[in-house]
Amino acid sequence: MGRYVLRRLLQLIPVFIGTTFLIYAMVWAVPGDPFAGKCGERPCPESYVKEMTEQFNLDDPLVVQYFKYLAQLFSGDFGETYNGVQISQLIANAYPTTVRLALVALVIEAVIGVLAGIITGLRGKGFLDSLVLVSTLFLISLPVFVTGFVLKVWLGTELDLIKTSVGSDPTFGELLVPGFVLGSLSMAYVARLTRTSMMENKRADYVRTAYAKGLEPRRVVGVHLLRNSMIPVITFLGTDLGALMGGAIVTEGVFNIRGIGGLVYKAILTKEGMTVTGIVTLLVLVYLLMNLLVDILYAVLDPRIRYD
Repeated sequence: MGRYVLRRLLQLIPVFIGTTFLIYAMVWAVPGDPFAGKCGERPCPESYVKEMTEQFNLDDPLVVQYFKYLAQLFSGDFGETYNGVQISQLIANAYPTTVRLALVALVIEAVIGVLAGIITGLRGKGFLDSLVLVSTLFLISLPVFVTGFVLKVWLGTELDLIKTSVGSDPTFGELLVPGFVLGSLSMAYVARLTRTSMMENKRADYVRTAYAKGLEPRRVVGVHLLRNSMIPVITFLGTDLGALMGGAIVTEGVFNIRGIGGLVYKAILTKEGMTVTGIVTLLVLVYLLMNLLVDILYAVLDPRIRYD
């Protein structure tokens, strides 16, 4: 296991360099003057443009710019915005809120989705199975912003059960409804994936053998059927954390949450390429580390999988 983890960590290095280079290239390849509008209605002075060009290495070739940025990043410096604000401070203020929101969404989609999938997978076709299939199809069909606005108006304006605007430092309780909205689409997929996996493994030879040996149904389901059926679900949930953090722009906008999504959106509008690159680089790290964690969990869930 130790060798496998070390090998996977080494494999993450070229993947990290490749993905972050593509991100850097795409962000800085956006057409237009990056200094437009930075000095109000009048054009920026030549001295300001020259200073900013040198500070962000815009005169260097793209590859040289990237490796200078990478060296700066590894030293813990995410750089500055054009206004001189430290990007690390912006991320430190916004990132914890988005992490909490993504974790709430992940827990909601895991608990509700997995439970719905297990129950319908074990019971088979019937009213409950049809209800889950119709409900998940309904959630998949609805855009996230529609779900968010409906719940915001219904629970916030009509019933006055939630705040229509989340505070600057929200608690986990305040993020329950936004978390449900953010994770609603993934929750539907998790329920369907768990249901399908359970129904397929329920007919597997090892399950029939376990029943033939006289094992209790609870042990067959909990130890044999459930552990093997959770492998594709764990894969989806593990990689979904990064997607939830990166896809929170709409949800954060609906509930006025000051997180990474709003920060990225404003940075794109103002052409703050360094801010966009720094945030997306963090999301890439989350994706890579979660993929590594999922691979390690495979051996825990399925004893047939061994890493030599």
